[in-house]
Amino acid sequence: MGLFLSSEQMWDMPLGGVSKDKQVPHWFGNLCYGVIGGLCKLLFRYEVEDRERLRAFKDRCGAVVVCNHTSFFDVVFIYLSARPSQWIRLMGRDTLFDNAGGLLGQALSRVGAFPVKRESSDRTSLKRAARMLKDDELVSILPEGTRRGKGSMIPKIHGGAAFVAKMGHAPILPMTVRNAENIKRKGRCVRFPKVTIQYGSPILLSDFDFLPKHDRLEACTWYAMRECFALSRRIPAEEVDMKALFPDSTDWTDTFAEHPIPAHTTDEAIASCR
Repeated sequence: MGLFLSSEQMWDMPLGGVSKDKQVPHWFGNLCYGVIGGLCKLLFRYEVEDRERLRAFKDRCGAVVVCNHTSFFDVVFIYLSARPSQWIRLMGRDTLFDNAGGLLGQALSRVGAFPVKRESSDRTSLKRAARMLKDDELVSILPEGTRRGKGSMIPKIHGGAAFVAKMGHAPILPMTVRNAENIKRKGRCVRFPKVTIQYGSPILLSDFDFLPKHDRLEACTWYAMRECFALSRRIPAEEVDMKALFPDSTDWTDTFAEHPIPAHTTDEAIASCR
């Protein structure tokens, strides 16, 4: 059952995908899905829209799943949205894994999460993520880095998602979790809104080759985040005011208005990565 595996061991073990190496034991993740998934279904009546866009990747290609970040519940619903037939490897900040004397790190590692050091070039984590993608696993990254509206930090887009996708030769799949931010607001009691998870269309890095090389990864991640906010607000991507959302980040709105990025099906995205 793998009861005595360290967190570090599990970060370097596959979970799903096509690797023939020994996998992270599934029993704990399945138990969490049964208990937490059942509670979330009962309390939040969550549903997943356009999940077939995620399912099509199974054992055919890896993908970087990106999402806007409004609540710590986001990662719970990202995880649940892929189960029971797929696993999403969640990249989380390294300080989370030390909480509760390392017990939280054990739990997170057993459901597929692995740490990254924020505000630094964490080559070890980037290489882990790239290897997972090459083994046709799913890796989830929250490019905002922290929850929107929490603390005094000005929201900004971190370009790591596109960089990892490039390293792993994988497309980016935008998604959103609606209403998770309404579960617990500061100074208010816990509420039980209906939560909806929705997946968008995959994004190919090659579509950004018209840009100067040093701008491509940043622009690609910006574009993916705009797709996430469009899903969240149920509006066309062109109507998302990214300058208001990320005042200190480069605004690519005019660039993509002049050079629209084509929409792709999942099959097209998979074919381009083979």
